[in-house]
Amino acid sequence: MEELVYERDVDGASLSSMKAGGRVARVCRPRTEEGFIRALTEAGEPFAVLGRGSNVLFSSAGYTGTVLLTEGLSYVEDTEGGFVCGAGYSLTSAAAHAAERGLAGFEFAYGIPGSVGGGVYMNAGAYGGEIKDVLKSVRCVGKDGKVFELSAKDACLAYRESVFMKRDIYILAASFALKEGDPAEIRAKMAENMAKRRLKQPLEYPSCGSVFKRPEGHFAGALIEGCGLKGLSVGGAQVSEKHAGFIINRGGASGDDVLSLIKRVRDTVFEKTGVFLETEVKIY
Repeated sequence: MEELVYERDVDGASLSSMKAGGRVARVCRPRTEEGFIRALTEAGEPFAVLGRGSNVLFSSAGYTGTVLLTEGLSYVEDTEGGFVCGAGYSLTSAAAHAAERGLAGFEFAYGIPGSVGGGVYMNAGAYGGEIKDVLKSVRCVGKDGKVFELSAKDACLAYRESVFMKRDIYILAASFALKEGDPAEIRAKMAENMAKRRLKQPLEYPSCGSVFKRPEGHFAGALIEGCGLKGLSVGGAQVSEKHAGFIINRGGASGDDVLSLIKRVRDTVFEKTGVFLETEVKIY
């Protein structure tokens, strides 16, 4: 049985791609699925499960509970017409693996900085594709330690939504079903998507990706830009001048700098347009 090791008083900025946030009371990095399940069942309240931290933010007040990381669940196993990935496996690595096997459908995920678990949790998507388009099933565990499978249908994936946001069940692995394709065309599509990212997104700065969900009938970035908020700053946090849908850390931003800027952007957009921006980033 894996001996669980807990780190105490961890800098929350080290757990978020925004590189901002207060202290976290305890962090556990199980190396195996069995260790992860044990850590989950032993975790008191509050607790959080994180993958690569690409869509989360800790406030400056910090987090008084335990954070369980899925980085030890990082593997890929081939299946007929697809593969199974552990929750901690990166989405970009999964897309690259699909390309190596000549399997099409996962190109959209190339360059997304999150993990497979996080991608399933929020139904990550880009450039016309979403996780729900390729998901076959999910291996899950409840807080009681019981492991079970959910079909893609029962995972209830929709735009930035899933059953995992509504129930106390946690992702261990995901199985994907893809179609055979031309490896050269798959690689070309991946390269095209990455070029778009580099051109349009502020990848040179720490961020949590797109901060707000896409409001029905609108694009968050366009609304924010239309309200003249590009470049608006609070402390070290700034609305990106390259893409208004991103808030970046230009250096030394605190978690509360980012949260204050999110509030100012949301309030201004609502005041000027009547559209309420819902955050995509999960805030602790």
